Amino acid sequence: MARTRDRATSAELKNTAYEIFIGILSILSIVNLVLVYVWHGDGGLELVLSVMNGLFSVVFLGDFVYRISTAPSASRYFFRGYGWADLLASLPFPQLKILRMFRLLRVYRLLRELGPRTIWTTLVHDRANSALMTLLLMGVLVLQFGSITMLAIEEDADGANITTASDALWYTIVTISTVGYGDQYPVTNTGRLIGTLIIVVGVGIFGTFTGYLANLFLGPTKSTPSTEDQTDASPSTSDGPVTSMTSHTAKGVAAGAAAGAVTAGVTAGAAASVGSGGDPDADRAARLQALLAQSEATLAEIRQLVASSAS
Repeated sequence: MARTRDRATSAELKNTAYEIFIGILSILSIVNLVLVYVWHGDGGLELVLSVMNGLFSVVFLGDFVYRISTAPSASRYFFRGYGWADLLASLPFPQLKILRMFRLLRVYRLLRELGPRTIWTTLVHDRANSALMTLLLMGVLVLQFGSITMLAIEEDADGANITTASDALWYTIVTISTVGYGDQYPVTNTGRLIGTLIIVVGVGIFGTFTGYLANLFLGPTKSTPSTEDQTDASPSTSDGPVTSMTSHTAKGVAAGAAAGAVTAGVTAGAAASVGSGGDPDADRAARLQALLAQSEATLAEIRQLVASSAS
């Protein structure tokens, strides 16, 4: 019973790279809860964190819908697979933000079901999915901390035009996407350095995303093991009767040849015995003749069996 429950629980887990991505987002969302209390009273930074928490709520709610709709048993996932915790942690109401702590259950389950070794193996070998999840995570991190850093640096600078949370978010999004409208820009040296880092990261993100799409649409199609097994097994299945018939025929021919040799030997022995006259016992010749007749009958039976096997 316990093994069946474990298999059902493991079946509710999705792609390993996806699970890692959701797990890291869960940790980041809890970090944001701490940052909200640390920067309490700073309206701009609080607004950036509120926007990011709202984005996380949308992602977590979509993750809950995806899991419950694809789970082998929706009730098992909801009650035994911490589905209720996923639902509570995805509620987008600021008054219930403390419920985001339930995302720790998702991280705990990820570590329990997969383990650090499986997570590391996935990151090393499943490069395409790992690269996609990495660039998405990097985009989220740059959007949040790039906006926070840019706002903290530029907000009180002389001649600054990045003075609100919306300005910082807009500048970061435009810079990551490599569009660069130029309506918002840093005026301090530190701000320009941060902007340069955001540009470099944005180019890397879209370059990686382009490579992922190329690998997805142009990469070779992997055949499933079951198809290969069926393909390999089909010739042996179809050749089974032919191989069996050939084997029986060969055995019959060998037996026929042996019987023919026996008959020839008996005939020669009988002829030599009768022709020589050296043996006064006439019964020996009679026995040889009887053996010869019996051998001929056996040979006829063997030939009949060979003919029936060949047909």
